[in-house]
Amino acid sequence: MNHSLRSARAATFAYFILCGTTMGAWVVQIPAIEERVDISHSTLGGLLVLLGLGAFTGMQAAGRLTDRLGARIVVPATGVLCSATLVLPGLAQDPWTLAGALFVFGFCNGSLDVSMNAHAVHVEKAYGRPVMSAFHATFSVGGVIAALVGAATAGAGLSPAASMTAVGALGVVLALLPARTLLPAEPTAAVEEPGPARAAKHRGTSGRIWLLAALAMMVMLCEGAANDWSALHLKDTLGAPASTAAFAYGTFAATMTIGRLLADRLAARAGSMAVLRHGAATAAVGITLAALTPWTWAAFAGWALFGLGLSGCVPQLFSAAGHADPSAAGANVSRVAGLGYVGMLAGPAVIGWLTHLVALNHTFLLLTLLCAITAVAATALRTGSEPTRETAASSH
Repeated sequence: MNHSLRSARAATFAYFILCGTTMGAWVVQIPAIEERVDISHSTLGGLLVLLGLGAFTGMQAAGRLTDRLGARIVVPATGVLCSATLVLPGLAQDPWTLAGALFVFGFCNGSLDVSMNAHAVHVEKAYGRPVMSAFHATFSVGGVIAALVGAATAGAGLSPAASMTAVGALGVVLALLPARTLLPAEPTAAVEEPGPARAAKHRGTSGRIWLLAALAMMVMLCEGAANDWSALHLKDTLGAPASTAAFAYGTFAATMTIGRLLADRLAARAGSMAVLRHGAATAAVGITLAALTPWTWAAFAGWALFGLGLSGCVPQLFSAAGHADPSAAGANVSRVAGLGYVGMLAGPAVIGWLTHLVALNHTFLLLTLLCAITAVAATALRTGSEPTRETAASSH
């Protein structure tokens, strides 16, 4: 394995940490910004939709742009923009300016998300073995960094704008430093194919991409539901103290991070299809246990299994989308990531709506169903989803 490839992988880790840190820096400041702008929880919920809409729009734009210009240009550019626009929500004075700030920041964050994932696909292809899950694990590390910085700046009495400006300034530097070590754009070789054959191939690839996108939406809907409802489940359904209930999400997030650090090795040995199938099945068992148990300790075990099972699913789907057609990796990843992001946003809302019909813990059985469907449909990763392993020996 040559030095330039190792440097490109290290740079990709840096951009995943950057993306996770900038998003986390906004998340940890939500309560302070909500109070400063003087809006209700319901108004904030509506404004967060604009954040999601901006991210979805940015994902679609950045995917095609990355295919056209190459990740070496698009990833650093979107990293700078994402870092620079982080301060905007902190400067908002009223709901209208906050709405615009969230849309712009969401657009830039979504653009970075897709472009760096597209580059990760090219790195994985060059390595000849799975490396995608580790990148996604470092995104979570970025969130931890943001939480620590947010706690420190709040303790020092800094305003959200000052804290977010500091993080954004460091982010701009981080976005520029490793830019030259990213892989150059791959030349697209012209392949002469008969018109009907080329059209049939395109239809097959397009259909498969939308299937992967549908699976990503289901998996990320499950993640979104866990993010917003795991702590409330222990508090409201099982009667756990608030201090104990908070550890439900912590348990889920911890096992998800650990699972992503291990998933690449599992995918290299058993294949990405096996990781998706068994991971989704494990998640189904975990969330069913959490939904039906009357014991707090068993609920913790259920959320832990849920996070562990889901941990490797999204990276396998992103990787499969990128490898389906390397010349359109950015566009294909944008479709899968975009629809997955819709699922992430919809998850909390769907569970909330279902609580009007059934008890909160029983709404989680919908997540069981989605995980079961994902496990059955994991065969979508069978054809062309695995990175070639011809160079695997040289990359170890």
